[in-house]
Amino acid sequence: MPEATDKKLFLLDGHALVYRAHFAFINRPLINSKGVNTSAMMGFTRTLWDLMKNQGPTHIAVVFDPSGPTFRNEIAADYKANREETPEDIVVAFPYVHQILQGFRIPIIVIDNYEADDVIGTLAKQARRQGYEVYMVTPDKDYGQLVEEGIYMYKPSRQGNGVDILGVEEIKEKWDIKHPLQVIDMLGLMGDKVDNIPGVPGIGPKTAAKFIQQYDSLENLLEHTDEIKGKNQERLREFREQALLSKRLATIEIEVPIEFNEAAYVIEPFDREHLTDIFRELEFRTLANEILGQAAQPMPGQQGDLFAASANAVPTAVGTSAPKKPSAPPAHAVADHNITNTEQDYRKAETAEQRTALVKALSAQNLFAFDTETTSVDPNLAELVGMSFSWEEGVAYYVPVPEDRTAAEAIVAEFAPLLANERTGKVGQNIKYDMIVLERYGATVKGTLYDTMVMHYLLHPERRHNMNYLAESYLNYRPVSIETLIGKGKKQLSMRQVPVDKVVDYACEDADITLRLHRALWPEIEEEELRELYETVEAPLIPVLRDIELEGVNLDVDFLREYSKVLTAELQSIEKEIYEKAGSEFNIGSPKQIGEILFGRMAIPYKGSKTKTGQYRTDEATLLDLSAEYPIVKSILRHRSLSKLLGTYVDALPLLVNPATNRIHSSFNQTIAATGRLSSNNPNLQNIPVRTPEGAEIRKAFVPRDDEHILLASDYSQIELRLVAHLSGDEKMLEAFRSGKDIHTATAALVFDVPYEEVTRQQRYQAKTINFAILYGAGANRITQELEISRSEASQLIKQYYERFPGLKAYMNGTVDRAREDGYATTLLGRKRGLRDINSRSSLARSNAERMAMNTPIQGTAADMIKVAMIRIHAALAEGNFRTRMILQVHDELVFDAPKNEVDTVVPLIEKLMREALDDLSVPIVVETGRGNNWLEAH
Repeated sequence: MPEATDKKLFLLDGHALVYRAHFAFINRPLINSKGVNTSAMMGFTRTLWDLMKNQGPTHIAVVFDPSGPTFRNEIAADYKANREETPEDIVVAFPYVHQILQGFRIPIIVIDNYEADDVIGTLAKQARRQGYEVYMVTPDKDYGQLVEEGIYMYKPSRQGNGVDILGVEEIKEKWDIKHPLQVIDMLGLMGDKVDNIPGVPGIGPKTAAKFIQQYDSLENLLEHTDEIKGKNQERLREFREQALLSKRLATIEIEVPIEFNEAAYVIEPFDREHLTDIFRELEFRTLANEILGQAAQPMPGQQGDLFAASANAVPTAVGTSAPKKPSAPPAHAVADHNITNTEQDYRKAETAEQRTALVKALSAQNLFAFDTETTSVDPNLAELVGMSFSWEEGVAYYVPVPEDRTAAEAIVAEFAPLLANERTGKVGQNIKYDMIVLERYGATVKGTLYDTMVMHYLLHPERRHNMNYLAESYLNYRPVSIETLIGKGKKQLSMRQVPVDKVVDYACEDADITLRLHRALWPEIEEEELRELYETVEAPLIPVLRDIELEGVNLDVDFLREYSKVLTAELQSIEKEIYEKAGSEFNIGSPKQIGEILFGRMAIPYKGSKTKTGQYRTDEATLLDLSAEYPIVKSILRHRSLSKLLGTYVDALPLLVNPATNRIHSSFNQTIAATGRLSSNNPNLQNIPVRTPEGAEIRKAFVPRDDEHILLASDYSQIELRLVAHLSGDEKMLEAFRSGKDIHTATAALVFDVPYEEVTRQQRYQAKTINFAILYGAGANRITQELEISRSEASQLIKQYYERFPGLKAYMNGTVDRAREDGYATTLLGRKRGLRDINSRSSLARSNAERMAMNTPIQGTAADMIKVAMIRIHAALAEGNFRTRMILQVHDELVFDAPKNEVDTVVPLIEKLMREALDDLSVPIVVETGRGNNWLEAH
């Protein structure tokens, strides 16, 4: 590894790093409020900042490729000819990256006719001769040829969570060669598809390494072609000149006309004003704070200068603080709903008289916004500290609530009729949280609910939805951070500990901003034709989720404690087994020690690269490749699996039991999954493993509330396949479902052209794999991996599948075509998912968007369907005065805690409402309900 020095030069391959950063986020790009994909800018800046912060460079430069051809195009006209046109988002990113570098005062180098690796190679060699320790920052493997003592490859990870520093020994090991210069010979033989370097067809990395190990160079190998046996001799003779050309193309030029001037590359103080501006434009708030050491200057319209005098002030008796003075509007309002020249009138209502006046004023409104201040982010544990209300922009009131529970509930009771008034609309940001807190204090929130977080989610499901983001995006305003009141880290206060007068402005601002956001978002909801979806699905679902979360689920803690002992004993047995195979004891939880044992002492072949500290990688993917051949690796993977099960669920779940209710209260999220599906956290009950016996056993811990109750699990059967049959109208799929046949067996019969009754278990499994691969837009590669067959066999299966189901193929193609025209995909109920890359020039980005286009109408409609079912079942149980309670939603399954004497009545009701959640479907919907004394038994 490199030695410490006071002369450390870092040379960054700008193009390679920008591309890598962009594609690191290809499945979930970072989109700012202006709709700009900032993935490349963020990833590049993070890589740059991490190396500056952690590696201590003294000198730095970033090198980019020129816009025109290079000398290699003169050697081979088709060099890099197979590269796709640069994706639009990367084209947009480059000017921003240049501006960021200007803000860091880092030199940008571009030399006509030479690629970045040539320039970096030349500078690296020159700087090394001047005593510099040089790091070439790039993901490009070709740079290995430049490595020598004092010159290293610095290879950052895709998302900034690690780095490999490769010296001479690492390059030799990675390529299986004698010295780094032989990287060029390897590329001459095996070629490089990325750069359209052909190499010798049929010769891959292993064969190339064997030849170079034996003959030292490509030229010497070609001199001894007669000694090579079989087809490789023919290949080397036929493609001799192509191999030599490939080596020339792969050789990095180190005599570029540029001189290393150390003074030009010295790290200088940042241009803080320039970085502040560019970070603000890109909305890099966290990164700006980290790099600049403070917020990147307040956004236009910081607190205190954006509110104006209200024309309709509430009587002074309501509040005790005087209105604040009006101030000028922001210098550049960007929309009609920006915060404008109105007075900020934030008051405290703490006496009985003031609260009475406030309730009277609120009761006269058709709609108002409210918020709660509490002591915890968990609404089932939080104590209420205060409530804030706003019905007019710039006007808000804060009601302090004492710690004493009886006194607190008395104050909440004053507002309970107002909150329960179904004729008054209620606005909130993540309103479900406030509703749970208030319900625990005796007030039920009713009426039309307007949740700004949910509204924005419907409009832009792939973006963030927190209030700060929305305020900056829609109002050009940055709200006061909660950290300004309660601090951070170990010294963080509870909101209860903050003086009331300091809470007033913060709490009132929350209600005020939420009201303004509603007025900004609702017209967009209507314009995008999302009002019906919001009013019939998302808004009515909020009280349903409130009640599910309040209800919670009973957990058999004693069972988990006993199961913990079983798993612990099993782990100890596996540990003993591993130690015997290894020949000594070591820390199985240490990736470093595992690597040293497996690839050091036991000499198991290692093919990957090492970490920046020189450690072997022992991640699951690396070990899985070895597990079939080496029993100790299989044992280590099992140990890891059981350890995770023990730590994540078995030992962790009892700690999450609410001390007041003795139940688990998971939080169900409406605004996470872009498809419309619900997710859960604290704990994530949707991810409890069921595919392994040990994982499934955990479900036994979820039990009814007492001996008089039983758990019911009602599950849609193959709902997504049924929906795709309806959406596509494919006659053979519809016939299979209408006749009650097993869809996977029916598929196998058609694809493999055998009678339904003669379909084998293996054929059904293959058909099931294809059904779901097609459903989720996966191609031959996925089927190849799942079924362990060749790509040609997988392609043939797909071809046969689409021949048997022509309606499905037509539907998939039509869905993609419509998405290309519209820019989004929709569900049956009108949910939209934007597909910004559906017409991208990048095949990878475009294919990802095409998969989303095919999958969204199916998975999204299934998500909408179960939401509608939940709303109707919740209402029916309440109307029938049943004591049965819905306690969980997991994918296509609903779980109920039911009195045994209600089961025969509620099961048909639940199944009927689930089947009929969507009207006019052309395929029968099947719902199956299991019953049991625990979740596993019911499932």
